[in-house]
Amino acid sequence: MTTNAATILVVDDEPPIRRLLRTSLASQGFQVTEASNGEGALAEAGRSPPDLVILDLGLPDMDGADVIRALREGGNAVPILVLSSRADEHGKVEALDLGADDYVTKPFGTAELFARIRAALRHRLQQKGEPPTFRSGDLEVDLVRRVVCVRGEEVKLTPKEYDILRMLVAHAGKVLTHRMLMREVWGGETDVQYLRIYVRQLRQKIEADPERPYHILTETGVGYRLRMD
Repeated sequence: MTTNAATILVVDDEPPIRRLLRTSLASQGFQVTEASNGEGALAEAGRSPPDLVILDLGLPDMDGADVIRALREGGNAVPILVLSSRADEHGKVEALDLGADDYVTKPFGTAELFARIRAALRHRLQQKGEPPTFRSGDLEVDLVRRVVCVRGEEVKLTPKEYDILRMLVAHAGKVLTHRMLMREVWGGETDVQYLRIYVRQLRQKIEADPERPYHILTETGVGYRLRMD
């Protein structure tokens, strides 16, 4: 699957938004299918599986979070990009914890939207390929040998620092919530301050300027994202 050959299912109850997305996505070579509500989205995803779903959370028949839950509980791993006018952090965190890959807040710029779409599609391809080495900018992570290099020099990480980086690498380009990272690294809920301390230490080791990180990006109030070049 190449990025531009991908089929994208647009789920939104506002015809002008669907029209804008259909025109914009088609201009980039994407195939577009549409649904105006949650039931229609689930039916369309089952009938003709898309490569990515753009999903509004405020649907007339069911909450978008319930659409995400239904897809994931049904074993559907399609990338889901939430597009919503909700700016509250709780709604974003809930959608991501349920299995959404990313979110864009309305009103949105098409350039940002296309960048998020490309990242989600690349992440899906990366997961399928299971590449043993991750590279982005001056960062290189050998997942087999557990070796991390920055600008060609090996960097020594603590086990917890490596576990956090490994999770971010495995989902590069995707937002990982605090809860996801704490569950995977600590095995359950822990104080989010521990996570922030370890991320700060990790940035000190892999970022050229830890105060202006290039690799590990903060999604305020939500979690972290590893840049995928």
